[in-house]
Parts: sequence; structure tokens; C-alpha cells
Amino acid sequence: MKSIKLKLKSLTILYAEDEIGIRKNIMKTLSYYAKDVYEASNGKEALDLYEEKKPDIILSDIHMPIMDGIEFIKKVRKKDKNTPVVMITAHTDKKYLLEAVELHMEKYIVKPINTRMLFEVLGKCIDSLNISRIEILLCDKNYSYNFENKKLIYKDEIIPLNKKEVLFIELLVNNQNRVVKYEEIQDKVWQDNVMTDNALRSVVLHLRKKLPTNIINNLSGIGYNFV
Repeated sequence: MKSIKLKLKSLTILYAEDEIGIRKNIMKTLSYYAKDVYEASNGKEALDLYEEKKPDIILSDIHMPIMDGIEFIKKVRKKDKNTPVVMITAHTDKKYLLEAVELHMEKYIVKPINTRMLFEVLGKCIDSLNISRIEILLCDKNYSYNFENKKLIYKDEIIPLNKKEVLFIELLVNNQNRVVKYEEIQDKVWQDNVMTDNALRSVVLHLRKKLPTNIINNLSGIGYNFV
């Protein structure tokens, strides 16, 4: 569950539902975890938002006015076969569900929706998006590192990193259970260039100034690790 919530921080969701009470309740949950959530009260609004925002995941009720969820997703699928779709219904009508299956949806949910069910289907959507590894730091669970976006995150705050800092942090993240020696830092961070003591100290100093807590430790004469 925690991994799903972390991955949602970088994703956008379009949620279409005509019942305002249900929509606002689910929107409140989604908005707390996702990067952005766009809400629609019918299929036409949802289609307009889809074309404008290009969300990463679509959650859509089937029975809506003006344009129902099936028609909405049919129009999406004419030019987009990849965006994960979850269909929501208050019914188990086989005709609707068979139509929905043909639209390459990830899953369908029968109302009422609970939080466990919601995160279960979002997890399936994330798997289909092939979101790359997000690592939680063992020394401080408030930190996570997204290898795809090259972003270090402290709680909800993104810590900007330059190229050398990215290479240095990734080296420490990949070796959290041990000390990374100076020779490895030379090889992985400086590569073909010469790593001087001053250059290394400068990278570490700038990183420590950016970090909310002191998690980078130096073992004199050996190397660095997280503490």
C-alpha cells in the first residue's frame, strides 16, 4: 500500500462520476495522494478533460448523463489504447460489463467503493504503467528516491539535484546497507574525470544544505553511507 501511495505522487487521475456525494468523497481521497485529480460529472465533461489534461489513469462510472462511461471510453480508445481505465458501476449487468471488457479496462468496481478496493485497482493501473523503482531510504522513511524521475523526495517536498548529486545519491541508495568507498564514488560519479577531495566535499556540502535532515555520513579514509 505504501509503495502505491508513493507512486501516485507523480501521477494524474481523471475521475468521472455523476453522483456528487460519491464523487466528492472519492475525490478527497484521491487528491490527498495523487499529483493532480480532475473531476467530471458526465462523459462529455470527462472526454473534454481527457483531451486537455491527458491523465495517467481514468476512473469512470458507467451510468452518467449526456454521455455514459462506455461511450466516453470508446472515444478515448479510438486513439489511446494504453491509458489504464477502471470502470465503476452500481450494477452487475452483463451487457455493460462485456462492453467494458472489450475496451481494455484494467478492472471494474461495483459500488459502494471502499479505500482498500480503490487502492487495489490503482495498484493494477500503476503496474500496467510500468512505473519504475521508487526506493524508500532505510535510515529515514520520510525520504524516497524515484529512479525514473531522478527525484529525491522528503515527505511531500521534492529536493532538486544536479547531475553529480543524482549520481552520488543513487550510488548511496543502491548500497544502503554498507559504506560506499571512495574508489566506487570515483568510478560511478566522476567516471572518466578525476575526483579531487575538494570536488567530492563540495558535492556532499551542497547536498547536506539541501536536505532537511543530516542523513549523509562520512567515514574518514573509507567513504560515505546513509545514517
